[in-house]
Amino acid sequence: MREAIEGGCFCGRIRYRLKRRPMFVHCCHCRDCQRQLGSAFAINGIVEAENLEILAGEPVMVTLPTDSGRPHDVYRCVDCQSSLWSDYGRRKWLAFLRLATLDRPSAFPPDVHIYTRSKLDWVSLPAGARVFDAYYDVQAEWPKESLARLNEARAKAKGPARP
Repeated sequence: MREAIEGGCFCGRIRYRLKRRPMFVHCCHCRDCQRQLGSAFAINGIVEAENLEILAGEPVMVTLPTDSGRPHDVYRCVDCQSSLWSDYGRRKWLAFLRLATLDRPSAFPPDVHIYTRSKLDWVSLPAGARVFDAYYDVQAEWPKESLARLNEARAKAKGPARP
């Protein structure tokens, strides 16, 4: 990605800039995504939180319950309630950006389709799509460059090792 891509909520109150392309893109067909978005699936670009720059407005965080018991924080516009990104597990350093909120949402097609065991029957997946009934092995599926970015972000979040 040569230039930053901008996006925002439905009403325009919140604007943000994605400074680097997503490390990996999920098309998630799980029931939680379906219910939360009122859609057949969610398109999430996995990005380092530091690569999301808020240009205008301030999202509110809404914590949703999960089967695992780990927090699922969704960042939304206070006015139109658009879901902009999520932080699964309250990591703070990793965000699942709702790519449909980008000004150019087709810029990043899905790398994988996940939780297809709950895919709606009438949704057809493209020929050759990488499809998983549930989640997948990140080490096996992600490109090396993306894994390096993920590991770097994780290391930054942990901070320096203490003696």
